[in-house]
Amino acid sequence: MADNRIVVDSGPLILLAKVEALPIVARLPHQFIAPQNVMDELAAGLALGYQAVDAPWLQVAELKLPVPAMIRATLDDGEAAVIQLALEQDISAVCLDDLRGRRLAKAVGLSVVGVLGLLGKAKALGLIPALRPYADKLLAVGARYSPELVSRMIAGVDELS
Repeated sequence: MADNRIVVDSGPLILLAKVEALPIVARLPHQFIAPQNVMDELAAGLALGYQAVDAPWLQVAELKLPVPAMIRATLDDGEAAVIQLALEQDISAVCLDDLRGRRLAKAVGLSVVGVLGLLGKAKALGLIPALRPYADKLLAVGARYSPELVSRMIAGVDELS
């Protein structure tokens, strides 16, 4: 049986909240888990007036070991904790949108999905009628996706670009 767990970072959760797609992602056949560090980042951001993330389906887990210094030196606390938690709990997939975090996760053998990948899966499962409107909204709220990536993702779910 395939592992359906995904450890998720604050960046993707915030983007999903900004485009009102958290309820869609909640319907995907995955168990989403965030390290406590990510929840702390979200709470600190909310206290400063940033986007609220309402995801009651998100499970929270504590790290058992400290994040190695090499990872801490390269990534922010949330990204580092996402990778560490995935490794500790033998979870093969992480949801990161930051390029450095994605590269490091892949380097340690994790599979990586981003917001567009989650929404592409939602489209493939019939949970949303089209990916393009969400891609456009994501770009409008500040997501930094190349036009090539957006075109590839849309083509990958059989939409015309």
